[in-house]
Amino acid sequence: MMYRKGRGFALGMGIAAALAAGVSQTAFAANTHYGDCKVTGKWASHPIKPAIPGQLTVEVNLPAPGWWNGNSPDTIKSGYEYCMAANIAYRAGLPKVKVKNVGWDGLVAGQTKNFDLALSEISITPKRAKVVDFSVPYFESTMGVLVRKGSNVTEQNIRNQVIGVQGGSTGASFVQNKLKPTKQVRVFSGEAAQFTSLAAHQVDVAVNDTSIVLAQQGKSHGMLKVVGQYNTGETYGALYPKGSKNEKALNAIIESLIKDGTLKKLANTYLAAAWGASPTSVPMWKLK
Repeated sequence: MMYRKGRGFALGMGIAAALAAGVSQTAFAANTHYGDCKVTGKWASHPIKPAIPGQLTVEVNLPAPGWWNGNSPDTIKSGYEYCMAANIAYRAGLPKVKVKNVGWDGLVAGQTKNFDLALSEISITPKRAKVVDFSVPYFESTMGVLVRKGSNVTEQNIRNQVIGVQGGSTGASFVQNKLKPTKQVRVFSGEAAQFTSLAAHQVDVAVNDTSIVLAQQGKSHGMLKVVGQYNTGETYGALYPKGSKNEKALNAIIESLIKDGTLKKLANTYLAAAWGASPTSVPMWKLK
């Protein structure tokens, strides 16, 4: 019996059906593809029971250039977190990654349903951990300061600027509780609205994760610039539904991706190219 090699094979046939049809597990794995991602490790080394059979369902709040390259779930084929999800799916023995674009507030509040994990540059916080579960940390994060090119925003005068933040983000909490600007903070529903407001001169500064604002700088054609960052000690983690029975297996996969260097390679491949600058080149600011 012949099967077409490629994505159609993976999507059209579940593992059990493939094995029943006489296709070996090794052949099934070899014919499984996830966009433009390269997968590593051993197929099905840590099986899980997915929310939807035959696929790893991953939630994200788009856009997220560098992390998820594409503006809609159907167009994404690469990026750090997309290919991280692909590697997780491969090691979990699932031939398909299904991407769901969801609202940020609902995601971190534990209000979304029918998914296996979320990968969306989500900082691990005690407050969020009350309603969702988190994986082991997979990325260190700082808080970046994005301004328009030519703006005179400095470490000394940032408190006197109109600052825009993403609602429900750790950036919003940092600005309101730590930075404490003298002018009213403007809160936006998502990254896109936050950055559009900055470009339109409706705010003077956009504060968000350094990884996120560096990506925005990279796609702004020189119109926006990251001028500083604050070390907040934050880390990103995969978000799981509260009480997920797959947490142990998924954590083991993520730990293996860290240990064998797969995530480091993904960072070098996708993040450095998208950002156009290393976070180490951004001055570290202190709260005055």
